[in-house]
Amino acid sequence: MKRVFLIVLDSVGIGAMEDAADFGDAGTNTLRSAAKGTCFHMPNMKQLGLFNIDGIDWTDGVKEPRAVYGRMKEASRGKDTTIGHWEIAGLISRKPLPVYPEGFPEEVLNAFSEMTGRGVLCNKPYSGTEVIKDYGDEHVKTGKLIVYTSADSVFQIAAHEDVVPVETLYEYCRMARKLLSGEHSVGRVIARPFIGQSGNYQRTPKRHDFSLEPPGETMLDAIKRAGKEVIGVGKIKDIFAGRGITSYVYTKGNEEGIERTLQYLDQEFEGLCFINLVDYDMLYGHRNDIEGYARALSEFDDALPFILAKLREDDLLMITADHGCDPGYIVSTDHSREYTPLILYGKSIKPANLGTRDTFADIGATVLEFLEIKGDIAGKSVL
Repeated sequence: MKRVFLIVLDSVGIGAMEDAADFGDAGTNTLRSAAKGTCFHMPNMKQLGLFNIDGIDWTDGVKEPRAVYGRMKEASRGKDTTIGHWEIAGLISRKPLPVYPEGFPEEVLNAFSEMTGRGVLCNKPYSGTEVIKDYGDEHVKTGKLIVYTSADSVFQIAAHEDVVPVETLYEYCRMARKLLSGEHSVGRVIARPFIGQSGNYQRTPKRHDFSLEPPGETMLDAIKRAGKEVIGVGKIKDIFAGRGITSYVYTKGNEEGIERTLQYLDQEFEGLCFINLVDYDMLYGHRNDIEGYARALSEFDDALPFILAKLREDDLLMITADHGCDPGYIVSTDHSREYTPLILYGKSIKPANLGTRDTFADIGATVLEFLEIKGDIAGKSVL
């Protein structure tokens, strides 16, 4: 009974890609910046081969890594969560999803306001914590929805839970998801509920993503079609709009994501357990918090021996990322166009250096070959 545990360390890039300057990200290196944190330690990932990967020349690796290791290049035209995960699953996006550096056009906002019966505030690229600080009072007073975006293809709606109940906010997001089609098919519509009083507003863990459905086949579709399990942990279900998922669990952060992974390691199933650990990106990368990023990476590394100890003879563990979000890059708090790491470990897998791979899609192809499933996806298996 073969099982794959695929863990995405959300935003843990390992250095700017050759075209990073085209995205405004020249010189970014998320892992190197996080390593400057005073509490940074990743001895277990080091033993698997993380610091032996091509391009990591700012620290030493080990003489005999325990795992297969390599550097992944993004073939898609983007640097966000949706496109990154889709490519990991074997779907390359040659055309970038639409972004709105000047805000959304009037026709979109007018239609959205008519649907909800509420006005709109902001309509700019904004930090999620700053936008509720700057527009929270007016929202509470008027009931207008705070709509904002970022460098990513997102339509975000923030609302105070006492003004707009969470389920109502989710319904507004579903309306926006239906509205945003065709040329305005953004990758994600995101509900951003918050609580608190003036001067002390705080976002809650009740965020919910309403993603665009993948426009082509992914490894999830192939695995489900073959009658095997596809278990989503964290925001995986949302990223794929539920398609190809057989069961799922949402998590409040990395700690719960790791706990759920350990629980699934004890369960009987055949197929894929696909995990997203989001705190690196959401809590630390976007806030230029080097110490927080370092601490979160160290906590994952501390948990790694417990994960490895539960792996069975026929299990495959894969650890990667979906893009960068350099906490030391003071020019921007947005995602960065970076290579990502790949660590591949199994008791029957011989350690090797994969060098630099041409696409994240090689991960999806590897998963399908390991599970002995055929699928119409991009990428070449590393096995």
